[in-house]
Amino acid sequence: MSQTKKQTNLKIIPLGGLHEIGKNTCVLEYNDEIILIDAGIAFPTEEMHGVNIVLPDMTYLRENRHKIKGMIATHGHEDHIGGIPYHLKQFDIPKIYGPKLAISLLRDKLDEAGVSNRTKLQTVSPREMVRISPSFLVEFIRNTHSIADSFTLAIHTPLGVVIHTGDFKVDHTPVDGEFFDFQKLAEHGEKGVLCLLSDSTNAEVPGSTPSESSVYPNLDRIISQAEARLMITTFASSVHRVNIILQLAQKHKRKVAVVGRSMLNVIAHARELGYLKCPDDLFVSLKAANNLPDEQVLILTTGSQGETLAALTRISRGSHRHIKVRPGDTIVFSANPIPGNTIAVVNTIDRLMMQGAKVIYGRHHGIHVSGHGCQEDHKLMLALTRPKFFVPVHGEHRMLVKHAETAYKMGVPAENIVIINNGDIVEVSDDSIGVAGKVPSGIELVDQAGVVHEHVMEDRQQLAQDGVVTVAAAINWEGKLLTPPEVDLRGVVSKVEYSLIKQLIIRAIENVLENRWDEFASSNGKTEVDWDYLQEELENTLQRLVKRELRSYPLVIFLLQAPEQPSKSEQTSNRKVYRRRRPTASTAS
Repeated sequence: MSQTKKQTNLKIIPLGGLHEIGKNTCVLEYNDEIILIDAGIAFPTEEMHGVNIVLPDMTYLRENRHKIKGMIATHGHEDHIGGIPYHLKQFDIPKIYGPKLAISLLRDKLDEAGVSNRTKLQTVSPREMVRISPSFLVEFIRNTHSIADSFTLAIHTPLGVVIHTGDFKVDHTPVDGEFFDFQKLAEHGEKGVLCLLSDSTNAEVPGSTPSESSVYPNLDRIISQAEARLMITTFASSVHRVNIILQLAQKHKRKVAVVGRSMLNVIAHARELGYLKCPDDLFVSLKAANNLPDEQVLILTTGSQGETLAALTRISRGSHRHIKVRPGDTIVFSANPIPGNTIAVVNTIDRLMMQGAKVIYGRHHGIHVSGHGCQEDHKLMLALTRPKFFVPVHGEHRMLVKHAETAYKMGVPAENIVIINNGDIVEVSDDSIGVAGKVPSGIELVDQAGVVHEHVMEDRQQLAQDGVVTVAAAINWEGKLLTPPEVDLRGVVSKVEYSLIKQLIIRAIENVLENRWDEFASSNGKTEVDWDYLQEELENTLQRLVKRELRSYPLVIFLLQAPEQPSKSEQTSNRKVYRRRRPTASTAS
């Protein structure tokens, strides 16, 4: 670089994962080069009716697709790789790099979505360095997390090294024997780290996160005491936890029946890659399990978060085709609810208990530990890397604030710490850091059919809250109703009798047609009608009427049947569907 040329600032742009849990997605940009770090999903809230997953708004990447040089997957959790198949339908990514397990899981996702040809997948090993573009050289550093094969990143840029921790905890006794590479982090800290982006999920929690191996004796005790059939649910991607459960099943001579597509998928890939080591005859089919004595059966299932379609949720509702709860069953929740899922989880537990199962859940049993570091883990990361600038990521607002406080106490100057939002453009130079703008940063909702557009979600929310009023009217060229309008109310709560509201709606339509027809129709040798104008006026009239009489805001769907030609006014005509959403102040007054 010429000494006279002004140096380009490094841009860090998070598109997801800030002020929330999930959909972790981050953009690093230098000149005309963009690399992506992860692309995850989040779970929908209760208000997102019919939505399966939530994605970050990727408008910025769609508009700058020509700059994308590659992507890095830090590990294989859904909140880090689940969005990739959807994004590849919108833009190509030259190559995606990641650990073996993440890439193995991702390959199936891309094949299923039919987008395998939109990118190339490449596995990387600990301490491997990959040149993704002229400005970005990425070094992969082994860390410890709740899934096997997880990486922290050292990203070498023209301005210096940026450390992105990915999700991490400090586990000194990892189940798989793969230790956190503190030496490599310390080497970077000694040489100088420009900026640290660090996982903030447990920033409010004092102390250190317990080792994954700490759950072994507690699960061992519970399994040994279970007298009949045993079901255990955990996160499918928690390979270390699954490994412990399979080891204990062998120890206590129980056969394992695996239920749930994601659980089957992760176990298959983890066994293939050597992260799970167990004999083939440990596993049996559900049909075979039903023929074994109850005390020899362990059912490993999805549904620890109360997901509607997950296996354990369907079991609790009695709707699973092959498994029914039996009195005396022991059911273990080896997971804590993530934010937003608590109600769904406790409802599942209640339904299981009502059917006679003994349900073991809760932190006091010591059968779950987090995959994210607490305050002492964060301090160790800061002490090893000694960053000049610090950006807390992956967490809700209070977590980001608390992590920033920890960094300040560890010696990072306040002016070198920024708490940011999704979409903020963070510019880093040799001697400063700050927010220099913003890119689109909303959400994209996906259901079984595809992306759910905003107006569709508004309609769904309005239907759920206030119901729907449907009115169908056929009008001829003289402005007369051919038949009485059809009125239907669904999900509408009202003290007004149905017959009365129907009469009021019909009378309102008739009044507009009788008193104002000349506004919509003209006759200059032939009849001409402004059907769009008539539609708008009838629509506004009915919306005001419904609001006034029902004291609520149901969705009003007005079907106007207008004749095609004057000579065929009494014949079959085109049907136009007009949807009226929640009224604005001007139409509701």
